[in-house]
Amino acid sequence: MTAALHPLDEATALTPIGERRALGRTNPLYRNMAGPFGGVTAAVLLRAVMDDPGRIGDPIALTVNFCAAVADGEFEVAWTETRAGKTVQHWNVELRQEGRIVTTGSVVCAVRRETWTHRPGVAPAVPPPEEVPPADTAGRLPWLERFDFRYVEGPPRFEEPAPETPRSPRSVIWLQDQPARPLDFVALAAIADAFIVRIIQVRGRPGPMGTVTLTTYFHAGQAALEEIGAAPVLGVADSKIFHDNFQDQDISLWTPDGRLLATGVQMAWFRE
Repeated sequence: MTAALHPLDEATALTPIGERRALGRTNPLYRNMAGPFGGVTAAVLLRAVMDDPGRIGDPIALTVNFCAAVADGEFEVAWTETRAGKTVQHWNVELRQEGRIVTTGSVVCAVRRETWTHRPGVAPAVPPPEEVPPADTAGRLPWLERFDFRYVEGPPRFEEPAPETPRSPRSVIWLQDQPARPLDFVALAAIADAFIVRIIQVRGRPGPMGTVTLTTYFHAGQAALEEIGAAPVLGVADSKIFHDNFQDQDISLWTPDGRLLATGVQMAWFRE
């Protein structure tokens, strides 16, 4: 009997249809307000490059530009190697529907070699995940049920009235795929976008909004991810400005023992 695929693997599965072209399909389990959760779209683009036999090394950067909402149903992914050396390799990726580009991206891969190391960044001191209660995501957007969220700081307060004074944009969360899944770069790309848009956190009310562009930087190799297995990772999200329809967001993801896995930035649009 064939084991059932994890929902993330189902949602990022690609069927080759030509040289560096493949078909995929949106998965209702990852649906957001308009189209799929952006993190799963980012994971699809990275999956295309990760599965390419010409890839060298591990990904060190992923940029995704959300040009339009991805409609439910089939999509095509096309990717090209733009340039490669002995150590660093650059890729461009496009996601199309009905012949129109809806998402673009770039992936940078590299061969990591042992060097001098300095780690001035420090993970926040937090209780272990088993001591933090999980957030209740039942009955909300489907994609929220694909993760186990355990808020140490800055939980969303969906049931409370909007505050008169803006809340802090900072959240600290233990994050894990639901059901649990061994960590790899595809999963890490999705988790890096699994933070509620900060303006909801700050203003306490929903409205038209969405990520326009994001970049995730990976600071660990494949072997380090394999050591983590299916354990939760610690996420930190914050913002510095909400102004004229746009807000920034910066994130970091850490191993349970405090090693930095990834950092990221994004710009999100919102409408009054």
